[in-house]
Amino acid sequence: MKITQVISQILRIENVEAKTSGAQDTILIRIRTDDGLEGIGEADASPEIIQSIIDAPFSHNISCGLRELLIGENPLDTRRLWEKMYRRTMYNARRSIGIVAMAGVDMALWDLKGKYLNQPIHALLGGKQHDTIKAYASILFGRDGAETKAIGERWTGEGYKAVKFGWEPMGQSEALDLELVRSARAGVGDAELLIDAGCVYDSRTALRRAHQFSEYNIGWLEEPLHQDDIDGYVWLRDHSPVPIAAGEGECGRNAFRPWIDRHALDIFQIDLARNGFTESDYIGQRIQESGARPVNHFYKSPLSAAACLHWLCTCRDAFLFEDCVETTPIRNELTNERVQAVNGWITVPDGPGLGVTINEDFIKHYLVSESK
Repeated sequence: MKITQVISQILRIENVEAKTSGAQDTILIRIRTDDGLEGIGEADASPEIIQSIIDAPFSHNISCGLRELLIGENPLDTRRLWEKMYRRTMYNARRSIGIVAMAGVDMALWDLKGKYLNQPIHALLGGKQHDTIKAYASILFGRDGAETKAIGERWTGEGYKAVKFGWEPMGQSEALDLELVRSARAGVGDAELLIDAGCVYDSRTALRRAHQFSEYNIGWLEEPLHQDDIDGYVWLRDHSPVPIAAGEGECGRNAFRPWIDRHALDIFQIDLARNGFTESDYIGQRIQESGARPVNHFYKSPLSAAACLHWLCTCRDAFLFEDCVETTPIRNELTNERVQAVNGWITVPDGPGLGVTINEDFIKHYLVSESK
């Protein structure tokens, strides 16, 4: 069996808003073989940049586009192909968005492998340890306390036992920050409350907020500092009265290694659409060895939701699943199957590969660019 096509498709909804949401556009990577199989992956970064990394022509031996590295290869060789992509793109893709592009390819390869072997990906990763996982509704803050409270009431009313609020308008003032968290707690009642600050504080302000927010019994404070401030995170975790979570911006084992080695976080958040299965399997094991806890990061389509579930369910210490509850079509309609929590719990797919199928009519409607 050999790879014959690597297709990338960019999808985008009609009305993209100026907000921190990855569920407004996406890029799919579809890998096809000479015996008619197809694997599908998704990458979470600027779709046009990802597409350019896949499409790029040969420059020299360590500066290649991904497509030319994959055509003619055996798609079952997932680990070898990861290493090939990594080494043959060292001049342009060793970090950040280069790894994200590789992650989308890797997800598609694992989907294809599962379909070929008629096994779910979690079985190929060593077997699931959880059939269902408690989910938290992941949503942005409202514009003020009243709107935030109403959002909390809505999602606990849908059956979620945990809700996370994040990003703007947090960080504008201490008074507004406290209003948002106080109102979030009022909205969710006795449910677990998680707060995502969205990288807005310096270390000392973050510690002050951690103490202030602890009065509202939050489960964790997520990304209070800039994503590059590892020294600040080490200091903050050592002093904070609440658990500190981060990691969604990291791509690949080399990015995560110093965070794990320095015990910088209590909770590590791994995004399968930014890391893929090959790297996430390794990263998850390292996290658990360090005594920290793994969760997924997910704010995209049901394709990524399924990928996150296949990985997270193999982690012994999995305890929460991030369930994006944005109402955009990309979040809810890209696959024929709905991948979302019911009564606060989400079920791990058991079908071959990712266990979900693409809605081709949806793609026809929202497709803005295709290359192959």
